[in-house]
Amino acid sequence: MNRLAAADAQSFWMSAKIPNDMFQVCGFDGVPADLDQALAELRRNVSACPELLVRIDDSDSWRYPSWVRCDTAEIVVHELEDASWPGCLDAVRGVAARDQLDATKQVWRLHVFVGVEGMPGVSGPGTVVVVQMSHALADGRRATALVGRIFGRDQAVPAVVAPRLGTWALPYLAWRASAAHRRLVQDTESGVVAAPADSWPLQPTNNVPEGPDELRAVVRHRVQLPGPTVTTGVLAAISEALAAELGGVTELGAEVPMAKTGTRYAYNHYGNVSVALHPQLPFHERAARIEAELAARRQRFEHPAVVASDAATAAVPARVLRWGLGHFDPHARSATVTGNTVVSSVNRGPADLSFGGRPVVLSTACPALSPMMGLTHGVHGIGDTVTISVHASPSALPDVDSYVERLSAALDAGD
Repeated sequence: MNRLAAADAQSFWMSAKIPNDMFQVCGFDGVPADLDQALAELRRNVSACPELLVRIDDSDSWRYPSWVRCDTAEIVVHELEDASWPGCLDAVRGVAARDQLDATKQVWRLHVFVGVEGMPGVSGPGTVVVVQMSHALADGRRATALVGRIFGRDQAVPAVVAPRLGTWALPYLAWRASAAHRRLVQDTESGVVAAPADSWPLQPTNNVPEGPDELRAVVRHRVQLPGPTVTTGVLAAISEALAAELGGVTELGAEVPMAKTGTRYAYNHYGNVSVALHPQLPFHERAARIEAELAARRQRFEHPAVVASDAATAAVPARVLRWGLGHFDPHARSATVTGNTVVSSVNRGPADLSFGGRPVVLSTACPALSPMMGLTHGVHGIGDTVTISVHASPSALPDVDSYVERLSAALDAGD
């Protein structure tokens, strides 16, 4: 599909107000013997993946932007002032803070850091490659497939199906969405569908990010993490650590991106749900409640009303959507929030990626901050290794190292 779907156009236009590039970090065991040859191999992989050979054309303000051909493959090799693993993470954070993409010129970029010392799972110097990607190009699942293709994985990239009905059908689609919403209300009142999620009081973690932010990573073997699932166990540990760091608060919620099921009509085929974190409960009871909350959010997320609402939104004329986003005020503050932190969890598959013959050992990210969210987490697994990233502003979390210590202890105690 050449035209951007409404969801992808919204992500692209919103990036001008709130930067949302994704920074996907891959750590490799060792340094390629021939760096130029390793980079040439990546370029060959990219040239064989048409989904990466695009940029956005937004020259017609009355229409949705289009995907057009782009053969640019920018790779930046950085010299690290501090070649330690924490120093490399700080360099990644610095790149994320200052170098957002102009998606009308390129929708992805590679950053290479060679000779990183002390990377978890690596006995000598290692290599870190960061895939920076415009969010308009991919959600978590699609980005995982694209990163895999860059590093030689033979994996299909999730395709997008063009909607059968266009803007001319908006009145019908809006009527159908309204009827489906009435059904959702009835199903909720009868108990067939879970009630809407709660909103949460503001916490310091919802402060506007100010000052130099910091990026940390906690690495664990999958079997070391508490259950019943990786996502649930990490959420339960975050709940305990964050409540303690905030002075013993008892009301906390997390905003969790959740992949949608059904036909993919946009590259961004997901939505955000709110989950209570129950910090006052014992660990395993808390984890069970969080798992039940996620299941309830999934059930409501899959109601036909959500599908009907998405279809109506997809048919909104470009000019109308652009006008609405143009009036969005990123500095407006709300009294309540859908989460006191964001926790994004993505399984990046088997540990079959390589760079210049060096095998991948971990994968992490630098999840974006926003005006209402000064603390974000990423949970990324590759092979049997799971890395929990913590991205925080000092205005939201003054002592990030104290929080990371609490998080590490909660993960270990909950096992």
